[in-house]
Amino acid sequence: MGDPKFSRKMYSRPSHPWDGPRILEEKGIIKKYGMKNKRELWKVKDFLRRYRRIARNLQARLLNKEGQAAKEKEQLLKSLIKKGLLGEKSDLNDVLALGLEAVLARRLQTLVHLKGLAYTPGQARQLIIHGHISLNGKKITIPGYLVMRGEDEQITYRATSPFTSEMHPMRPKPAMARELEIATAQIAPKPAEGPAPPAQPAKPAKEEEKAPADLNVTPGGGK
Repeated sequence: MGDPKFSRKMYSRPSHPWDGPRILEEKGIIKKYGMKNKRELWKVKDFLRRYRRIARNLQARLLNKEGQAAKEKEQLLKSLIKKGLLGEKSDLNDVLALGLEAVLARRLQTLVHLKGLAYTPGQARQLIIHGHISLNGKKITIPGYLVMRGEDEQITYRATSPFTSEMHPMRPKPAMARELEIATAQIAPKPAEGPAPPAQPAKPAKEEEKAPADLNVTPGGGK
């Protein structure tokens, strides 16, 4: 169990610390989502690794027709659907195909930025840590908190925060917040507006528009 003063690590370090492509990929993800360090990213990777291990174990047990495995499968899928990571009609294969950025997109820090409450992911992190953001009326100070399905619309500024005033200089303006939401959200393609009007036939060229003949040439062929 260990000493309660020193909790166990919730992440595992990479097996090869000097992997160049992996380091560049991690730096890009950390910058994109405004994370503090690589430890936060490694926690998310362990989160995914744990659920994938459970899904593989359940697939093997279902092949052996274990009754308890079917119940655990329903509980696992229900939990991930509640977290907003899977759709309603998902199965264990969808758990194995779950990507890293699908989890990072459900972090409170990411959603605060996407909702236009902050200019950048870094500012979103600062607002959360300083207690300016509330979720369903409760103050949340954990940027990596996974927002449950249906809680997206409950993310707002805290009632006692000075950011509730639209005159606050560091609060994104409504027009800019709308532009940020459009730029970052996935916009569905617009439906077709109907068949195009038929092309009109080309009008015959008028006689006055024709190129004039050479005036220096006489009908007899001489100049």
